[in-house]
Amino acid sequence: MSQLNGAYYGPSIPPPQHKRHYRGDGGGSNCCCCCGIFRCCCGCIFDCIFGLICKILTTLLILLIIVAVLLYFIVRPNLVKFHVSNAVLTQFNFSSDAAATNNNTLHYNLMLNFTIRNPNKRVGIYYDYIEARGFYHDVGFGNVTMQPFFQGTKNTTVVATTLKGENEVVLGSDKGSKVEEERGSGVYGIDLKVFMKVRFKFWFMKTGKVKPKAICVLKVPLMTRSKNGTFTAEHGGAFQDTACDWGYRWLWFHH
Repeated sequence: MSQLNGAYYGPSIPPPQHKRHYRGDGGGSNCCCCCGIFRCCCGCIFDCIFGLICKILTTLLILLIIVAVLLYFIVRPNLVKFHVSNAVLTQFNFSSDAAATNNNTLHYNLMLNFTIRNPNKRVGIYYDYIEARGFYHDVGFGNVTMQPFFQGTKNTTVVATTLKGENEVVLGSDKGSKVEEERGSGVYGIDLKVFMKVRFKFWFMKTGKVKPKAICVLKVPLMTRSKNGTFTAEHGGAFQDTACDWGYRWLWFHH
């Protein structure tokens, strides 16, 4: 007791230690409850929903790609061919009457046969709308609409039509020499643009409408009708079967 110089109050009390909050080991979750239990729950739910949506969209995209590839190999699409197989031009001249007030009026009569070949074994084609427009030196002079039709598989269809009438065609001054050259040779450069609205049929399925455009660059001789009803070129020669090009290159339409 002699070692005690004063009253003894026991051992000293250590300072209080602040508790530290640690994130759980739940697989790197971004959820944290330090901002309140409700905000933590909302964050977790949002993360789960967002992750689920991403997985669903990714799965659907992969399935669509697989289905598209399978359909391609099942259908084996072949290219549709579009030709002008025959063209008979019996009139193509501007007004020559001196009393005419407008000598830019073009009188024309062009009979056409379009040949369309669908080589596909499993795909039919609905031609819901088909219109041919005639151009002479890039100036339109007439148009005609043809009857809609369905083309079955492995089928060749011939569509006959006629561009006939008169229309004002104003050509540039630089075209005069070319027009005179064609008049002398009896062969005219006529362009056709064929506008279409088509649908494809595969088994019981039908696609929506697409709008291809065929472009046909023709050299057509002027013809005269003989007494027996046949047509002969005024300067010899005959029209040559002409393949048409497509306004934009895509899977189904190409020459």
